[in-house]
Amino acid sequence: MNRPMTDHHRRFLQTMMSSGVMESSKANALYLNFCGDQSAPAQLDEFIDVINAQLQPMFMNIRKGTSEDNGLEYYALVNMAETDITRMSSDYADNELELFRKTMDLIVESERGAASSTDILNCGDRLQTKKMKKKDVENVLDRLVHDKWLNEKHGEYTLSTRCVIEMEPYIRNMYQDLVKPCAMCHSLAFQSQTCESCDVRIHLPCAAKYFKNHADPQCPSCKEYWPHDIPVFPSVSLSQPTSSQPNAAPVSTASRRLRK
Repeated sequence: MNRPMTDHHRRFLQTMMSSGVMESSKANALYLNFCGDQSAPAQLDEFIDVINAQLQPMFMNIRKGTSEDNGLEYYALVNMAETDITRMSSDYADNELELFRKTMDLIVESERGAASSTDILNCGDRLQTKKMKKKDVENVLDRLVHDKWLNEKHGEYTLSTRCVIEMEPYIRNMYQDLVKPCAMCHSLAFQSQTCESCDVRIHLPCAAKYFKNHADPQCPSCKEYWPHDIPVFPSVSLSQPTSSQPNAAPVSTASRRLRK
């Protein structure tokens, strides 16, 4: 029998509905703030399980995923009834959704898991639904970043954590031959490195964590030498990442070769 939600669960859910996605440390702080002394016997995931049981008839779910930008875990409120881009139709016009699809194409097909603003801007006059001027494309991109569907840094756009979690069934279906999960965290990997022998793929922050202090890094699957420069992330440690910056960049090693 499902446990009933309390006011603590309802307040947590209201906050999730407002934010859409939340970093795990903030979610845990929110949980502790709402529950106070009553938090001791339970864990955050158990607390969320109670909410998810009540959300199931409404085809909603709070899911956890890993950020490709910094390796931190995030929670996202996911609409299970609609598994493709049509879920965004109430907020975006048809040509704006087409632009988002083309942006996803560029990101997924890219070796670095990112699309340049120039490439996306050039898609505006190739839209089938209705062509867009460059200024209009820029405005749509700003909205997609604001709504947490995309991340932007230095003119490069990547899929946000919310997008990867919420759009995973759509992405797997549309890009079956192009996407693979990270061997470490099992989330879909775009910004990643790939083993040249067995094609195992690892997120950059996951690689930073897994290969840290390894003088002779080896693929976790086939044990062949890992030929890539190991990225270094300020927020990644051998235990648990601690930084809450959503777009923490690698401190970087030279000429890292990304996935093929």
